[in-house]
Amino acid sequence: MNIFKALFGSKSKPTEEVKKDVTRDFNVLKYDGVRALRERQFDYAIQCLLKAIDMNGADLECRDYLSQAFIATDNLSQAYEQLQKMAEECPDNIAVLLRMADVAYMMENYTAMADVCEKALMLDGNNVQVYFFYARACCGHGDLTNAVVMLSKALLLNADFDAARLLRGELLLESGDVEEAAEDADALCARIEGNEDVLMLKARVEKAMGHMDEAEKAYGKVIDANPFSIDAYRERSEVRKALGDDEGANADEAAANEMQQEPPQPNEGIEQNIKKKMQQMDPYKVFNNE
Repeated sequence: MNIFKALFGSKSKPTEEVKKDVTRDFNVLKYDGVRALRERQFDYAIQCLLKAIDMNGADLECRDYLSQAFIATDNLSQAYEQLQKMAEECPDNIAVLLRMADVAYMMENYTAMADVCEKALMLDGNNVQVYFFYARACCGHGDLTNAVVMLSKALLLNADFDAARLLRGELLLESGDVEEAAEDADALCARIEGNEDVLMLKARVEKAMGHMDEAEKAYGKVIDANPFSIDAYRERSEVRKALGDDEGANADEAAANEMQQEPPQPNEGIEQNIKKKMQQMDPYKVFNNE
């Protein structure tokens, strides 16, 4: 696929014809770029879309597609730059701000992420995704207290926001608020069956509460969900040792050590799926704020 030789071969033409040619060439470049993007030919998509934007920088949809291509090729700072330009032109578009927050998270730029979330909350104080991203920014800064606050606000708006409840449960447990973490773990277990992340939270809560028999069973369920969970084997080894099962503890430790040599790809959990959905968000939906 190479359209560049067919474009820009200009001779002297009347102004109106030149304008028509420019519009035609822009459309050809834009939609060839979109087609390449959807066919996962990301480098060619970037090449086409950059040239299209050189011809018409006011086309925000084109910038949106270009940001998608940059994200797909891990050119995150370039993606963020395109989204910034979109946000300047459409400052009230929550979807663009959410994409900016997501890209900032991938860049581990938690300050930029928090700033974007502040702007988004000024536009819509009831957007649960904004609170979730703000919580992730707080986590990045090590501010677990405010992260829990943000997640609690999200859950007040949507009690079924499982990713927010999972993250809150994990942070509460990390902060030593075991009883509250247990409430989140139980709520998730009641809604979701067989999810590795949820089961791991439940197992860790039981372990922290000293319920070793229940913890051992819960870690077993984690391993059923993902037989390659090194953390589950290691942590169950500690539980079995506390229960006096040295043979079982040693077997778990040996299994963990063996897997550590060639770690497998982990199963995708709730948060990973949320992140993937954000990265794969349809450009039309972002631009049109659907």
